[in-house]
Amino acid sequence: MVNVALLSKWHVHAVDYAREAQENEEISIKMVWDEDHERGETWGKELNVPFVRDLEAVLSNPEIDGVILTTPTNQHKDIIIAAANHGKHIFTEKVLAFSIDDCEEIFAAVEENNVKLMLSLPRLTESSYLYAQDVVNEGLLGDITYIRCRVAHNGAVPSKENPNGWLPEHFYKKEECGGGALIDLGAHPIYLTNRLGGKVKAVSGRLNHFYKHEVDDNAVVMVEYESGAMGMIETGFLSFGSPQQLELYGTEGTLMIEGDNVRLKSKSFTTEEWFTPAQLPHPLPSAMKQWVASIEGGINPVITKEDMLNLTAINEAAARSSKEGRRVLLSELGIKQET
Repeated sequence: MVNVALLSKWHVHAVDYAREAQENEEISIKMVWDEDHERGETWGKELNVPFVRDLEAVLSNPEIDGVILTTPTNQHKDIIIAAANHGKHIFTEKVLAFSIDDCEEIFAAVEENNVKLMLSLPRLTESSYLYAQDVVNEGLLGDITYIRCRVAHNGAVPSKENPNGWLPEHFYKKEECGGGALIDLGAHPIYLTNRLGGKVKAVSGRLNHFYKHEVDDNAVVMVEYESGAMGMIETGFLSFGSPQQLELYGTEGTLMIEGDNVRLKSKSFTTEEWFTPAQLPHPLPSAMKQWVASIEGGINPVITKEDMLNLTAINEAAARSSKEGRRVLLSELGIKQET
C-alpha cells in the first residue's frame, strides 16, 4: 500500500488524479495540502481526509510514502525537490519544470534520495500511439520524413457563462503556468512527436495571443530532427470540435490517425488502398499505475526521464524562438546534438 498526500487542487486534472487514487486498491489518500487554504479545507472535507496547512508537516510525516502534486507549475521544482529530500515518491502533472536546468536539479534530488518520479503523459499509454510506434518500428513507413500532430480545444473561447472560456482563470497567469496553450495542452503533441520523430535538432515556434491574455492561446512549432525529418506541432485553446490528429509520412508509407480513425498505406502491402487495422494494441497501464508498480515492485515505467526532459526542452526552445523571432538549436539549452 502506498500512502499519499495530495498537494494542491490548482490543476484542472487534480480531481481526476484524486479519483484514480481512490479507485486504486494500492493507494490510500491520507491527507491534503493546498497553497490555497480555503480550497484545501474544502477538498479535504470532500475526500474525508485531514487538511494540513503546513507543507513541511506533510513532507516530514513518516506515514506518507508519496505525493500526488498538482500545484501551480512554478512551484514544481521546489516542492518536488523538498519531497524527494524527505524520501517521498512523486507523481505530478506536465510539465515537470520550466527549464532544462530545473529538470536536471529535480532529477539529481530524485536519484540522490532513491525515490520514484512520475510525470503524467497519458497519450503514451494509448492504443493509437502504440500502433503508430509499432508501424514505425516495423519499417512500414520507410524513412520518416514528416510528422504532424495537433491537439486543441476551445477552453479560452468566451461564452455567456464563461467570459474567458471554461479554463480556470489562473491558467492565463504566466507567473504560475510559465506559458499557455503550448506548455499545457501542447505537451501532448510534443511528447508524442518526440517519441516518433527521434532526437530534435532545432525548433521554430510561434506563440500567439489571440484573446490578449498574458499567455499564448494558439501555438505552432516547426521541428527539425537530427534524422533530417521535419515536423509540425499544433495546439491551442481556440478550436471547437478539433480532433486529435497524428500524421506520419515516410518514403514507404503514410499513417493517418484522427481521433479513433486509423488508416495506413504502405509499399509493404499488396494493395495501394488504405488499410484500417481491425484491432489496435491494448493500452498500457496509466501513469499512476506505473508509478505504483515502480514503487512496490521495482518495475521500470515506460514514461522515462528522457520523455520528461525532452518535453521541457521543446517548450523552452519554442518559447525562446517565438520571443526572439529565430530558429533555436537545442544545443543552446545544453542538449547534446549528433555529430
